[in-house]
Amino acid sequence: MEMEQKTPLYERHVAAGGKIVPFAGWLLPVQYSGVIAEHKAVRSACGLFDVSHMGELVLRGADALANVNRLMTNDFSGMYEGQARYSPMCYEDGGVVDDLIVYKVSDTVYFIVVNAANKDKDAAWIREHLTGDCAMEDWSDRVAQLALQGPRAEEILRKLTSDIPEKNYSAVLRGTVKGMACMVSRTGYTGEDGFELYCAPADAPALWDALLEAGEPFGLIPCGLGARDTLRLEAAMPLYSHELSPAINPYEAVLGIFVKLEKPDFIGKAALEQARPISRRRVGLKITGRGIAREECPVYDGEKQIGVVTSGTHCPWLGQAVAMAMVDVAYKEPGTVVQVDVRGRKVEAEVVKTPFYKRA
Repeated sequence: MEMEQKTPLYERHVAAGGKIVPFAGWLLPVQYSGVIAEHKAVRSACGLFDVSHMGELVLRGADALANVNRLMTNDFSGMYEGQARYSPMCYEDGGVVDDLIVYKVSDTVYFIVVNAANKDKDAAWIREHLTGDCAMEDWSDRVAQLALQGPRAEEILRKLTSDIPEKNYSAVLRGTVKGMACMVSRTGYTGEDGFELYCAPADAPALWDALLEAGEPFGLIPCGLGARDTLRLEAAMPLYSHELSPAINPYEAVLGIFVKLEKPDFIGKAALEQARPISRRRVGLKITGRGIAREECPVYDGEKQIGVVTSGTHCPWLGQAVAMAMVDVAYKEPGTVVQVDVRGRKVEAEVVKTPFYKRA
């Protein structure tokens, strides 16, 4: 069995009392002060996450854009340098290889951020399907990634740099933060305003320290994987292998807005053209009975199973147990009452609009 890898910030996590767990082949902090405290800090002030386990791939060449457009369901034409765009990447049958973010660096260079657990699979898939003048480089070992998330993120970052992207899903490609070279992206996975900072692994500890010091007066604290998951669930953001998988297509995951069938061609297009109307779809559930719905809990209408929970927890900010579930499309309307089997006990729930939480 392969040994778990350590990010460049591993020693910082241990020194700060982070509870280390294995995740996607890495040793990462699940929490420091506690999931609830960390979750609430991100909603009310700011949190700092180590997301250096994420994968980074670079497509380079005269045909880079054509390849990105063939590999992804979204359309990457007409982007400006530094712009970011989210997209599923599909198999021929419309199932999802991964969901990722693509940055345009130049007309011939695209920077792709992929999920840690899928990095090798994604790299192999992309390499196998490249055509023309285009090569792929795996930059994952050359890049550390920190996420500064919360309503006070911009104030904190302004103490260390003026290289701050104004628009969401855009980046300052060649910025500096306290003298360290960084790509500064206005993106995140928490439902809050915030930034993801990409730097050389050797600079990551100093960047981490600088951010925590600058953020201390604003309530910034380090946060772990636990809060990252509760925050993304509260914001109803899909997680690969839960709301997305080779067995779930983008329409079922309610990501149809990122599928551009008007493009000339992309991998999975023919299957996705035939994929609607869908028979099941992702919905949000508010647990109205007593209990917490977890992944793989069956969802019922009386005695009839109509779906399964894909992610579920008690959300600290909302003070409410919620879940996302894949259910029969007949049950998609908000207000629909269903039951979730929680350890052999049927607990009442109601289909609600997502996201569960939306920042003001």
